[in-house]
Amino acid sequence: MRKRVAVIGGGIAGLAAAVRLRDLTPPGTEIIVYEQGGVLGGKLRTGELAGLPVERGAESFLTSGPGGDSPAVAFARHLGLGDALVHPATVPAALSITGRLTPIPAGTLVGVPGDLTKLGDVAHVTGADRDEGRPLLAAGADIAVGELVRARYGEEVVDRLVDPMLGGVYAGRADRLSLEVTMPQLAATARVEHTLQAAVRAAQSARTRPAAPVFTAVDGGMSRLVAAAAAASGARISLGLPVRDLSRTTHGWRLLLGPVPAPQTDDVDAVVLAVPAKPASRLLAAVSAEAAEAVGVLDYASVALAAMALPPGTPLPELSGFLVPPSEGTLVKAATFFTRKWPHLGGEKDAVIVRASLGRHGEQDRLQLTDDDLLDRARHELGELIGADLPAPVASWIQRWGGGLPQYTPGHRDRVAFARQQLPPGLALAGAAFDGVGIPACVASGERAAEDVSKSLEE
Repeated sequence: MRKRVAVIGGGIAGLAAAVRLRDLTPPGTEIIVYEQGGVLGGKLRTGELAGLPVERGAESFLTSGPGGDSPAVAFARHLGLGDALVHPATVPAALSITGRLTPIPAGTLVGVPGDLTKLGDVAHVTGADRDEGRPLLAAGADIAVGELVRARYGEEVVDRLVDPMLGGVYAGRADRLSLEVTMPQLAATARVEHTLQAAVRAAQSARTRPAAPVFTAVDGGMSRLVAAAAAASGARISLGLPVRDLSRTTHGWRLLLGPVPAPQTDDVDAVVLAVPAKPASRLLAAVSAEAAEAVGVLDYASVALAAMALPPGTPLPELSGFLVPPSEGTLVKAATFFTRKWPHLGGEKDAVIVRASLGRHGEQDRLQLTDDDLLDRARHELGELIGADLPAPVASWIQRWGGGLPQYTPGHRDRVAFARQQLPPGLALAGAAFDGVGIPACVASGERAAEDVSKSLEE
């Protein structure tokens, strides 16, 4: 009798799970991807601006991982997109500090310096990074990034370097984000090394392929990756049909689908749950109250992206973009000079495209503006940050991601491990809510979940 597997959630983690299930299970296995929204891809969504593909979500992924290609690069190659992988131009990025753009110091790990002599005037070290005869972090312990770095390097390094770097990825603050989840390499070396500088250097030296470009994108946009994954999975795709309840049956799982007035059910042998924390907690409640509680505490930040196509010839600093520390007080937390950063787009002969990221954790009220007002605010702040008024865009869009970015507090990984221990065979968790943001983390999470449930199908 052929098996049936449901993947709840059609983001990149769910799609990676579906592809891996297709690879691992017998040819007749039916895989169904349930996505309550109208499109697949989650935070991977390619838009269009001035005739060019401009990402409405994640614009790139890490090139390398432990041992070679990152899971995202390996996944893209597996899907036949190896020839479509592109890299950014070697143009520096900057920090906006007290009204001026300053190059990001070399040799940092997500903003944490490994060589204090390279900081220049960006930040002054005031902490005491002394060897106290023991590792920085006890085995199995976790700590907020800001707590560790402030104690060792002082306030300015956190405020001017680490906060903007973490804010660019997580829209969160260093004093609340888990070292174990956001910087796993540094957490690992901090359990061995006695000083922060030594831990950073050890984490940097453990990186593979140091000459490889740090970031990779897909020519034509991330939506190509989404479409290729959906096709390779051979899954039946169900859009716009929410899964409202999940319960065990004698031989597997029953999904309650659709609106309350017209419910539907689907019985399957295994389930990959690849949705954000709150819906995951709700669906887990009838399976394990303990697991539901453990994953339900995760908070999220809301952000918005403002993309502007400026007239050809609009002067911009010779940068790929810049980050803005929270202490600067702007709604803009980062900006990418898109057409300069990504040379495969063909340059700036037709338009100069700038994409700004707006909002941090706890600032959702500041995003409560109309799209037009938010765009004006972004353009005005960008002009102030680069020191020149920007002309009115010839085309633009606003993309809002309400509750889009997980905020991993210390202990997150242990809470997720506990939740997974409570689940019966045939049910697995995947995605950014559990294993970290970033396409490589989500792909790896989806693949591991598929491997877990495929084992239950063999029993």
